[in-house]
Amino acid sequence: MRRDHADVVAELRRTVKDVRKALALQRDRLDSLMATDRVWTASAWQRDYLDHPLVGLIARSLIWCSGPQVGLPEQMSDGTWGLRSVEGVVVPTAAEDTIALWHPLGRPLAEVARWREHLTDAEIRQPFKQAFREIYLLTPAEEQTATYSNRFAAHILRYRPAVGLMRTRGWRSPALGEWDSGYAGDATRWFGDLRASFFVQTVDQGEYETEFCATDQVRFERRQAGWGLEVVPVVEVDPRAFSEAMRDVDLFVGVASIGADPQWLDNARHRHRDYWEEFSFGELSSSAAVRREAVEQIIGRTKLAGRARVEGRFLVVDGRLRTYKIHLGSGNILMSPNDAYLCIVPKPMRPSSTVYLPFEEDGRLSVILSKAFLLAEDDTITDREILDQLLFARDRP
Repeated sequence: MRRDHADVVAELRRTVKDVRKALALQRDRLDSLMATDRVWTASAWQRDYLDHPLVGLIARSLIWCSGPQVGLPEQMSDGTWGLRSVEGVVVPTAAEDTIALWHPLGRPLAEVARWREHLTDAEIRQPFKQAFREIYLLTPAEEQTATYSNRFAAHILRYRPAVGLMRTRGWRSPALGEWDSGYAGDATRWFGDLRASFFVQTVDQGEYETEFCATDQVRFERRQAGWGLEVVPVVEVDPRAFSEAMRDVDLFVGVASIGADPQWLDNARHRHRDYWEEFSFGELSSSAAVRREAVEQIIGRTKLAGRARVEGRFLVVDGRLRTYKIHLGSGNILMSPNDAYLCIVPKPMRPSSTVYLPFEEDGRLSVILSKAFLLAEDDTITDREILDQLLFARDRP
């Protein structure tokens, strides 16, 4: 085909590239709609989402609701679409019915659990976290501070990866550097009529650009009747806007933190060691707690069954040489019985892997599972760097 029909093959490859780009854009657009309470008529929903040749690939694996009915889309014999409940009952929709994306915030816990279990049983991979979406509720500490949240303060992030994530999630990122007012700034994103602000400042300024930044408060503001913005008390912030904003900030911290770098202690001359250790093996964030639940549902369906189990904030893997504790937040590893640190930098599993993952976006989940599969068969490891660590740690008291 490449020899005899080179022009056709080249055109097909361009089309595939364009389709993948369009799918990624539409996935991100639908994901951003989770922060809103937008509704559609059933006729518009069917025309613009389910029947669309590209958007339909995404929309048909999402959960939707119409009044009290909640379900996955299913096409009826007459070509219209209904909603299939978690019990398997299909409820038709009329053209004038209103449809909205289902969000786990405010739904009964039993309902959320049933959908997570159903998607796992049916091995339905959602294009982004919906059923397994993290929820962030206001805490007593935030009610006490009144106008800001310190939930994600005092983290050390790699500046460039953090900025990249901010832009991907629709945030305007601060430009930090060696210029006037360049040592601190706010990352901002609008959620309806509310603007979320996440304050960051430079630490360990590089020779030519900012390499690391420290995190601080998250605040919310709205436009005043005249000019400018006014701070909104956190208790007055719409719960969905609050949850989605904090979810984004948790993502920035979880991915860009130096605590998620398994090689940090080897490469950084022990800068910020106390922070690295606290993040690497500390309490789980909301995002990591959701990951823990996903891991619990996945491992029993794989060859890890009987060899791995979730204990607190760790996935514990019984290898043939050692027992390992993989932190479900950072993905970093301790080896029993003396909790020696094991540095492994694996490639995450591809989405097409034979191991089912309930959503496409969580690279940390695939990294943790990759490490678990490797360590469950630690007697077959041939990588010299890993073997040296295993043998050295085994000989230590």
